[in-house]
Amino acid sequence: MTADGSYHHGNLRAALLERAEAVLTASGAEGLSLRGLARDLGVSHAAPSRHFRDRQALLDALAVSGFTTLNARLRSAAAGGTDGADGAAGVAGPVGARLAGLGRAYVDFAVGHTALLDLMFTVKHADDSSAELRELGHESLLIVARLMEEGQRTGAVRPGDPVQLAQVAFSTVHGLATLAVAALLDDTPLSEAMELALEVLLAGLRPGR
Repeated sequence: MTADGSYHHGNLRAALLERAEAVLTASGAEGLSLRGLARDLGVSHAAPSRHFRDRQALLDALAVSGFTTLNARLRSAAAGGTDGADGAAGVAGPVGARLAGLGRAYVDFAVGHTALLDLMFTVKHADDSSAELRELGHESLLIVARLMEEGQRTGAVRPGDPVQLAQVAFSTVHGLATLAVAALLDDTPLSEAMELALEVLLAGLRPGR
């Protein structure tokens, strides 16, 4: 046992972030404190301060970690990954199929990490948000916009500002995830609603005849 219990200096930060998301999910941001995390992990009260100067720094780090994970999943889906999760992407398929993969990846993250996603957007839009956080948040949009551009070059996506098209796509899947989390889809399974939403979205993105 070290001064940080069973944690070495190198992995205590990761353990703090993992526990912080669990507390965030269970109790909200108001339930988070560095002393509480130290107690939960069985380390000294001073140990978390080696990684986070205060509670706000912890929240910022959680948001950065969340966007980093989300962006990795979106990149995998955009590159042709089969499930939108972290890891090596497969061979790139048609743009429409990859856009659908992006939608599934986002909904999966949004439903699985609801409290974290709320925190990510709250911290990103704060007046004192860091440049790193704003850049990571914007990258999520650009990943989709780049695929829209690729689709326009190949004739698979209608003309228009790729960023605006990406915003519309995000609004569709984010809205669906919000309804699912709030249990407002009634008897419609999320998977069924998601495939229908993606079908309608992709139909609207195709060039007019």
